[in-house]
Amino acid sequence: MSAVSTDAPTASAESRKHRLIPTVRRLGWGVADQGISSLSNFAIGLFVARSFGASSFGAFTLAFITYTVVINASRGLATDPLLVRYSGRAGRRWRSATSAATGSALVVGVTVGVLCVLAGLFLPDPMGPVFIALGIGLPGLALQDSWRFAFFAAGRGSAAFINDLFWTVLLFGALLILHGVADTPAHALLAFGATATLASLLGMAQARTVPRPLRGLEWFRTHRELSVRYLIENISTSGASQLRAFVVGAVAGLAAVGYVRASEILMGPFFVVLMGISQVAVPEASRVFHRDSRHLARFCFVLGGVQAAAAVAWGLLLLTVFPFGPGPALLKELWMPTAQLIPPITLTVAAASFVTAAIAGLRAMGLARRSLRAQLTSAALYVIGGSIGAVLAGAVGTSWGVTIAEFLAVLVWWHQLRLALANHHSVPEVSR
Repeated sequence: MSAVSTDAPTASAESRKHRLIPTVRRLGWGVADQGISSLSNFAIGLFVARSFGASSFGAFTLAFITYTVVINASRGLATDPLLVRYSGRAGRRWRSATSAATGSALVVGVTVGVLCVLAGLFLPDPMGPVFIALGIGLPGLALQDSWRFAFFAAGRGSAAFINDLFWTVLLFGALLILHGVADTPAHALLAFGATATLASLLGMAQARTVPRPLRGLEWFRTHRELSVRYLIENISTSGASQLRAFVVGAVAGLAAVGYVRASEILMGPFFVVLMGISQVAVPEASRVFHRDSRHLARFCFVLGGVQAAAAVAWGLLLLTVFPFGPGPALLKELWMPTAQLIPPITLTVAAASFVTAAIAGLRAMGLARRSLRAQLTSAALYVIGGSIGAVLAGAVGTSWGVTIAEFLAVLVWWHQLRLALANHHSVPEVSR
């Protein structure tokens, strides 16, 4: 009897260890892939900001935000359902689903790409050429992104990392060639799309399957109940960001759009940390919730507090160290107007840290309806605050307007989390 009681905990510990190691490995690949993906976005943004001035950078920013909206829409329609229903080992079932999902992503890229090219033909310089360049590259950009998530669905995070690393190396090489040669940001966007297209071809070889666009409608019909919800969730935030950017451009000029984007680029290293932690936060919050739901709110608050403290520390570094060399070296003539946006962007990211923590808590509880309600409210606050601020005080006003909106969003998200926990705790009492 004693032998059994001694061996059982040992076996249980060994079993937990064997489950933990693959989980940590997958999470590690996720954080690494997010880092390399953010690096490529940071590189092209910095290249355009340094090379073409505030107005051209503003036009590039409007096109780049459009790209993020399209990618988020593609994920909602194509790869998010793939992650939910086909996660596991790569096999015949995964290949069949992946060919349909990546085909759907390609359809989204081609459709919106054509619209961007048509819009670019009627837009004035410098916006017209950048939207034409974006439209040409969108099919490859959407397809490359879909391979990343397909590999994560199959538990092949290393394949996603290799694909993104391949794309980033190609992009850096292209930007080096363009340095001193390119005369518009459209050339940088063409390089962005072309290198992504090459990486998407590598994705086909890695997956040993090809996208099938003709199965796109079938994929949507089969996963409609997931796709519609994920589409709304994914584009609410990025769509709000795009709408705010267009309002800023209309009332304060393209240069103001460029200054706001430059401030976000300065926070780029912290965004990598924030997004990397967010990939780990939901499963960790889920463990806390199922172990003892009374501790979930405290876990989320500590998680948000640690991230917010790191954001403030990075912002202080930008304010105290960067003015003495790194800032002007990175942004050149954009540095001085961008520097005054560092305090609001720092506080915005600090508030966003508490938002992402509350999101992790709600998703750990599986309450998609509450999270969707909070996300739509937050997106509306973002657009309203950013737009009113732009009308009142240009780039500075829109930055502080978004800061206020983000702090209000913290209240919205945490109210939903508190209500969800209160309802959860009341159920056992009623049943008794």
